[in-house]
Amino acid sequence: MTQLVYLIPLFPLIGFLINGLGWRTIPKTAAGVIGSLAILASFVVSVGIFFEVNSPSFHGPVLVHLFDFIQTGKLYIPFTFQVDALSTLFLLIITGVGFLIHVYSTSYMHHDEGMVKYFAFLNLFVFSMLLLVLGANYLVMFIGWEGVGLCSYLLIGFWFKNRDYTNAAKKAFVMNRIGDLGFLVGMMMILFNYGTLSYGEFFGKLGTTPGALGDNTYNWIAICLFIGAIGKSAQIPLYTWLPDAMAGPTPVSALIHAATMVTAGIYMIARSSVLYNLAPFTLHIVAIIGLATAIFAATIAIKQYDIKKVLAYSTVSQLGFMFLALGVGAYTTAVFHVMTHAFFKALLFLGSGSVIHAMGGEQDIRLMGGLGKKMRVTQITFLIGCLAISGIPGFSGFFSKDEILAATYAHDPILYYMALAAAMMTAFYMFRLYFLTFTGTFRGTHDQEHHLHESSSAMTIPLIVLAILSVVGGYVGLPAVISEHHALASYLSPVVSNAGEHHMAAGTEWLLMGLSSGLSVVMIIYAFTANKVPSFAPNTGLAKLLENKWYVDEIYDAVIVRPLAALSGLLDKFVEKSGIDGIVNGVGKGVRYGSDRIRMLQSGQVGFYIFVMVLGMVALFAITFFGVKL
Repeated sequence: MTQLVYLIPLFPLIGFLINGLGWRTIPKTAAGVIGSLAILASFVVSVGIFFEVNSPSFHGPVLVHLFDFIQTGKLYIPFTFQVDALSTLFLLIITGVGFLIHVYSTSYMHHDEGMVKYFAFLNLFVFSMLLLVLGANYLVMFIGWEGVGLCSYLLIGFWFKNRDYTNAAKKAFVMNRIGDLGFLVGMMMILFNYGTLSYGEFFGKLGTTPGALGDNTYNWIAICLFIGAIGKSAQIPLYTWLPDAMAGPTPVSALIHAATMVTAGIYMIARSSVLYNLAPFTLHIVAIIGLATAIFAATIAIKQYDIKKVLAYSTVSQLGFMFLALGVGAYTTAVFHVMTHAFFKALLFLGSGSVIHAMGGEQDIRLMGGLGKKMRVTQITFLIGCLAISGIPGFSGFFSKDEILAATYAHDPILYYMALAAAMMTAFYMFRLYFLTFTGTFRGTHDQEHHLHESSSAMTIPLIVLAILSVVGGYVGLPAVISEHHALASYLSPVVSNAGEHHMAAGTEWLLMGLSSGLSVVMIIYAFTANKVPSFAPNTGLAKLLENKWYVDEIYDAVIVRPLAALSGLLDKFVEKSGIDGIVNGVGKGVRYGSDRIRMLQSGQVGFYIFVMVLGMVALFAITFFGVKL
């Protein structure tokens, strides 16, 4: 079955080609069916491969060679897929959640005139993401890495007639390119020091071949790769593109910015765990940046009023938790949270899409309220998503977030308490969002209230499936005090090597679980009481600072964008137009001026021509017989 792994990215590619080439003629319903079936076919093959990889007889990784990509001199880079536990798990997440989002989109985007192109772009994105996780070397990963960046640009700016949306798409594209440059430099360093980009060969040489910079080589390579992860996974300071990316259709937010693309950085570091275990300095940086991002984004989410912006900053914060887990060496824990986060965050985004659909496009939660009376399925599934992300016991987020907090406590208690504060804020802002949206009285217009209705089955069925996964998805990683067998850790152990196993006393682990769960419940109660009679008076002081997102965008604009724009204007005026254009145009004017003067010699008078001919003969005679040097 593993030899058929090429079919997994092939099906979305075929779907993209059919919808992309026939976007003018293919009916919208047919486009939705084609796009969804392509992802379903990939999911079916992924499930078959998963069972093979999970069988006792599997001895991986399995390399599936497709063709020779680059072969020149000593450099050889094949286009090869690698099938192992890590890639297979991500295949299930990408295709499984991706299929549900495709089905949801068939109803959500049904009235959009660009629906066929939308499904073409969506299929192309899934194809690129599958390349990213299947590649057996960093170059194939990088191709997929750039592909998801392109598709992100296309899908964020899908409604391109709105200038703000196209600006958001350009912002995402540019900020991702900044991180991608770091990834590219890291690849070059690997190639220069170790002569290969293949995972197996590179990891096999680590620890035995230090590289040109000695042991510091590991840290420099790891830092460069981490810069790429910062851009793709929206960490400080390259995080501001992700909240603006909510300009795209809501299913795009669910797929790209919750379940798959933004987790590419976590996948890359987990895949490179052998390298990062040899770079403790870089791991410390990863942990600090991840924790700072988790706290910083959580504070912003507390005072946002756009339903999608709250979820966007929640995504940034949860990604920070994943990087914190990576930084303390708990790679399998980070991947565990990637999986559970894919379930409940996709559920929350699709739930918000159901709300926006019912509200006629309105996204301001100040104009909502009491929607649970008319949208019972959306309310219940959204509540399950909120409980999961808040880490309430019994839901998937509890198991993965508890594991992150426990690993952090074992690594450094100070980091643990800071992460616990971020987890408390998560519970508050998520239930603030829930209560303001679904409880109380309706605060919108009479026309909006009249049109409130539950979404179609094509939208609610994916919500129900994701809600079930948000409940049961965490039971593949039961804590040690409950079960000695951690199914996910055992499954990933042949591929991902944690930096160090921390054994904690059972009493301590129960105490940590009780503390985090208890504080989350306290914050939920506080969110209920604080928003029972909502007040939307203008914010002042710290609240205004949070509402305006710490003015980070304004600072970037003042410190980076405007000076660069001013410098570009000066270079355009004095270097480009007066300098380069002046030289180029000056050469053209000089040639024309000289031509105008030389052509005067062509007067058309025979006497003048005879006179010039005689002068030429005299000159030749002088040169030949008298040795005159001209």
